[in-house]
This record gives sequence, C-alpha cells and structure tokens, in this order.
Amino acid sequence: MPYGEAWALQEDLRMKRIEGNIFDHMLLVEHPPVITLGRRECEDDVISPDTVLSSERIDVVKTNRGGRATYHGPGQLVGYFICELASFGMGIKDFVRSIEEMCILTLMDFGITGCRDDKHPGLWIGKNKIVAIGLNVSHGVTQHGFALNVNCNLNAYKHIVACGINDRGVTSMASLRGTILDMDEVKQRVIVHAGQILLRKMFSI
Repeated sequence: MPYGEAWALQEDLRMKRIEGNIFDHMLLVEHPPVITLGRRECEDDVISPDTVLSSERIDVVKTNRGGRATYHGPGQLVGYFICELASFGMGIKDFVRSIEEMCILTLMDFGITGCRDDKHPGLWIGKNKIVAIGLNVSHGVTQHGFALNVNCNLNAYKHIVACGINDRGVTSMASLRGTILDMDEVKQRVIVHAGQILLRKMFSI
C-alpha cells in the first residue's frame, strides 16, 4: 500500500476511534520504497540528492510521528496502531514497551534475539537496528507504530542516517537467518503476540 494511502486510512480510523465508533485497530502493511521523516527537524538525515532518490523511485514524506528518518519498502512489515491508550491503562512509554515486547517475541519465534536500548526506542541486534518504532498520540489515540525488517533491501538505507544515529547500522531477519522468510507467517506471529501483550482478542477484517 502506498504510504500516503496508509496514512489517510490511519487518520480516518483514528477519528472514528476518538469518536468511539470503532474498536482498536492494528494495520499490517508493506510499502513501496519511501523515506519518512519524523516531527523533528531531520531533513539532513537524508543524505542522497533528490535526483538519486527519484531515479530509484523513492519518495520522501514528512510525517507527524516521533523519531527521525527511516526507510520503508517491500519486505518490511509495518504495523500501525489506532488504539485508545486509556483502554489499556497505559501511557505512551508503556505502549512503546509493549510494541517492543511483541516484536521481541516474534523474533524469538524465528530464533532471533532482539534487544532493547535504553537510549533508542526499537530493537537491536548488536549495533544493528531490526525494528524501528515511532508514534503519534492525539486525544489519547495512537497512530503509526513499528517497522520490522523481514526481507527488505538493506541497501536502500544508504540514502539516510537511519533514526539520526551515525555509528550504527541496520539488519533484517532474512540477513540473520540466511534465507527469505514467509511474510504471512511473520504477520501471523505478530498478530498472536499483539493479542497476548495487549490482552485483546484479535479479529482480521
């Protein structure tokens, strides 16, 4: 799904959630190549010129999420949460920890140990990031979420300083396992663990 369409869908669902017309939602998508920028001034994190990005058909989008620059593309599982924090009895930091935990459990299902870093949200394998997290909260309802590198093209990260961190890299489940993974299987494990961690019965729609 193109990034703009996914963002518009999130906005529509968030308004409905704020108004109490729908339950909490988790959206799982893959995007065509796109670089997204967080609310902070981080345009300098994009280090390739527009001509190069255009030649590789990579869009750049300024968003309202937390964090800095990140890349999305095919083979990366992106999870967006439209959730009322009060219904979980959580603050934003607790919710971020919950997202990290569901991703930790998903990675464990595939024999990968993801670790937290107190200074940087998301999950790491050594000094290489495998899960990026960025949220926005308005009227107590969340938007945006996580990006899990499953089978994505890591070479695309050369265009940015990922998350504004100069001395670290990125990795993927496929790189660590040495094989392409079944994305549907990864999605199903995320769904199971989201239900476990957030104490919700999950329904696919």
